[in-house]
Amino acid sequence: MLTDEEVELYKKAGQIAAQVKREVGKMIKPGASVLEICEFVERRIRELGGEPAFPCNFSINEVAAHYTALPNDKSRIPEDSVVKIDIGVHVQGYIADTAITISLSPKYENLVLAAEEALEKALEIIRPGIRVTEIGAVIERVAKNYGVKPIRNLGGHNLAPYTIHAGESIPNHRDYLSLWRIKDESAYAIEPFVTNGVGVVEEGNIVAIYALRKAFKVKSLKRDELKVFTFLSKKFKTLPFCVRWLYELELSTESIINILERLNKRGIIHKYPILIEAKRGIVTQFEDTVVIHRGEVIVTTRF
Repeated sequence: MLTDEEVELYKKAGQIAAQVKREVGKMIKPGASVLEICEFVERRIRELGGEPAFPCNFSINEVAAHYTALPNDKSRIPEDSVVKIDIGVHVQGYIADTAITISLSPKYENLVLAAEEALEKALEIIRPGIRVTEIGAVIERVAKNYGVKPIRNLGGHNLAPYTIHAGESIPNHRDYLSLWRIKDESAYAIEPFVTNGVGVVEEGNIVAIYALRKAFKVKSLKRDELKVFTFLSKKFKTLPFCVRWLYELELSTESIINILERLNKRGIIHKYPILIEAKRGIVTQFEDTVVIHRGEVIVTTRF
């Protein structure tokens, strides 16, 4: 049972996320700096009284997720591109997760509308007791009505304190194996992804985001490894982070990446490689967070 205080924390995180989402949408223009936009999102979250629940995800065209600006990132928004911005906010661990897509070319407008309408239709039917496969079926039907495909191996998820993906997935298609039902007193991110490609993503070669594992053994760490591990566990718990967030350790970028690689090999952290549409189709995404409390569905990321 969620307490009223916990629901208010979810709402506060959602209000911050909604405001930042509105502000950053105005910044998406050809030639704009990816690094500057990511840093703006993360700074504004803190200014408004929250903390980033994960690094600002900034995905262009065929990239679907898990890219954030690298240290000294020189990349800029291309002409006629499709940009997804995925924003996570937490207040005392209670998370809001929301995303928008902005197309800089009219030829991709149907992809944007498909993902946006899929989210709207999913939010219309979500309620305690509904099977998640029914939500997936609605998302798939909307996508097909627009002549595009849902991404089958991405989806929504439940949320828990300090945990972005709390173990249950909400499919973006009619998945007959997803038999579980939406529960009262729970929080969920509803997250349609659609594409004009084949509807599947695969891992790319770039890793920009990491997280501590929930279960691991820590022994015989070298001094620099222990320094980084202690910082990560106190600062982020198991929430995702990026190299840009580790500069207060006063280590070089090269040293930080080297230490993270060693911690990964020890099974202490894991990586989130970028996810790319398998046939390099254009991807669009919209996302909102809902909290279900005493039977009421509260969309926290819209104010």
